[in-house]
Amino acid sequence: MAKASRTGLSGALVLALAVVGLDQLTKAMAVRLLHPGTRIPVIADFFDLTLIYNTGAAFSFLAGASGWQRWFFVAIGFAAAVFLVFLLTRHFAERVFALGIALILGGAVGNVIDRIHIGKVVDFVLLYHGRFYWPAFNLADSAITIGVTLLIIDEIRRVRRSR
Repeated sequence: MAKASRTGLSGALVLALAVVGLDQLTKAMAVRLLHPGTRIPVIADFFDLTLIYNTGAAFSFLAGASGWQRWFFVAIGFAAAVFLVFLLTRHFAERVFALGIALILGGAVGNVIDRIHIGKVVDFVLLYHGRFYWPAFNLADSAITIGVTLLIIDEIRRVRRSR
């Protein structure tokens, strides 16, 4: 692998690792400073900090299951991480694509660490307006969302270039 090749791949993996580190740091702070279910307003009628544990997946999917979902989601997260690293090794030179994959990888690993360590994912950001709430989330979830958005943008640009 050429030096430029290693640099692009290394940069993507460092970004993923940074996402994992920041995610785990913010979750540790939330667990230390917040009490489950208590809300601390940050921006009135828009943004609160609140500690919530999610045993399910996105939007609490399967949160009410009997506990088997913990290792199911760990396995899916591990398989996804392996696949994402594979994609990075093949496409690290495609900057937007690699950036999106690195963010998704970091977010996935951050949430898998929670599932392995405590059996559930720590969420602490709550966005809402009036009666309308977005489910609580964390930095890993944000990285995954931004990464998926970048992949969509990259694909739209790729399709437009091919016309």
